[in-house]
Parts: sequence; C-alpha cells; structure tokens
Amino acid sequence: MTFEESFYIGYITKTRGLKGELQLFFEFEDYLDLDFDVLFIEIDKKLVPFFVGSIKVQKNSTAYLNLDDVDHIDKAQPLLRKKVYLSNDKLPERDPEDFRYTDLIGFLVIDELEGELGDIIHVQELPQQFIATVNYGEKDLLFPLSEDFIVGIDRDEEIIVVNLPEGLVDIYKD
Repeated sequence: MTFEESFYIGYITKTRGLKGELQLFFEFEDYLDLDFDVLFIEIDKKLVPFFVGSIKVQKNSTAYLNLDDVDHIDKAQPLLRKKVYLSNDKLPERDPEDFRYTDLIGFLVIDELEGELGDIIHVQELPQQFIATVNYGEKDLLFPLSEDFIVGIDRDEEIIVVNLPEGLVDIYKD
C-alpha cells in the first residue's frame, strides 16, 4: 500500500489496559461512515497493514480498537502517535451538494479591500467556529470562516471572496 492509494483518518493517541487496546483519534470528518477491517499505520515512512480484531467507535471523534497480533501493552506502545490510513476504496462517497468548510482547502482567498491574500492551506474546527489558515507571504494568516465575512464562494474557479474586519490583514504585514 502506498500513500497515494490511501487516505489519512487519524492517529493513535494512547493505549488502554494491558491487552493492547488502542485509542484512535479521528481527524477525518465522516469517521462514522468508515469501514474498518484493515488499517494501515505509518511506521518508518511505510504503511504497515494491521487487521482489526474489534473496534468501538465513539461519538467524540475517537475509537477503541484491538488489532490482531497486538495483544499486549508492550506491542501497543510502539504504535503511539502513529498516523493511521485506510485504502482509497474505503473512502465514503459524499453527495456533491454536501459542501463543507474543509472543502475550501486550496481555494484562493480574495479580500474586497486587500485583494489576493493567498491559498487556504488548512481549516481547523474550533468549538465556536472554523478557522482558515492562508499562506500570506512568509506568515500564516488566520481568519474565521464566518458568514459575516464571506462574500461569495466560486467552487468552479476555487475562489472565496471575503470582507475581513478592518485591520485584520495589517496584523500579518511585515
């Protein structure tokens, strides 16, 4: 399995108990729609397959899982903080009309006052709102993805037009 043939879902956060149970934290939005039979864990820049013996998916973006051949805490310890992937054929299908803030990654941000700011490189969900990170010169410019600031989104051209609060962009200028 190569990285191109797989997609990232999260990472192992901790062990639980002495029998090798692991906690997986999902960074993939639709984790409840995933099918888990084989996970690929990144070890030494390679994807190593592990068969899932059992998994209990929680509502808080986590799951508790037992992997075949990982039956003791000593075998589970080396997997901590490792990234977890699934093969591309396990990627759930989404309705084309189901557009999310995370789909804005790669979109060009144009502010009505400041002009082109750069491409969105990351979207982070915080309890109150989503935050976009734009590669702005030598710095990362952060702004809230709020309907108050978004003027329009062109999905075909991958452009988002915003009207950011006065002075926000000035904070990031040299």
